[in-house]
Amino acid sequence: MSEGGQPENNQGKSRPADRRKARSLALQALYQRHFSDSPISQIEAEFVTDNDMEKIDGAYFRELLQGVDRSRSDLDRQFEPLLDRPVSELDPIELAILRIGTFELINRIDVPYRVVVNEGIELAKRFGGTDGHKYINGILDRLSPRLRPAETRSRRA
Repeated sequence: MSEGGQPENNQGKSRPADRRKARSLALQALYQRHFSDSPISQIEAEFVTDNDMEKIDGAYFRELLQGVDRSRSDLDRQFEPLLDRPVSELDPIELAILRIGTFELINRIDVPYRVVVNEGIELAKRFGGTDGHKYINGILDRLSPRLRPAETRSRRA
């Protein structure tokens, strides 16, 4: 079962590692989108063709990639008040991670907010700058109570 209880891979279950790989791949595709005029559908097709999708939650990858791309401005408006600089000055990796995390906080309530924050931190450690993970942690940690008040209240109490 997936984090939300939905079967998503060929064996009828989705492991957290499959979602982690989907997030990682979505981050890379969104990074490419940042510098490309190619439509998101073309970038998606390239990533699906160039990667072994057997060990990746493909549905989750597509949802993140298409959902984040489609709602970039709305996602940016959610975390922009928490930033110490304009969105346009964010590192493209950090920006993509914040968008993925914000998208998950809003649209995937089946994924616990702590998982969203932790996955953002891990992506930043792997792909971002030296202290990027601290920045991501700070923003997503402050954003979580705004987007998931009931969940964060019950867990922090």
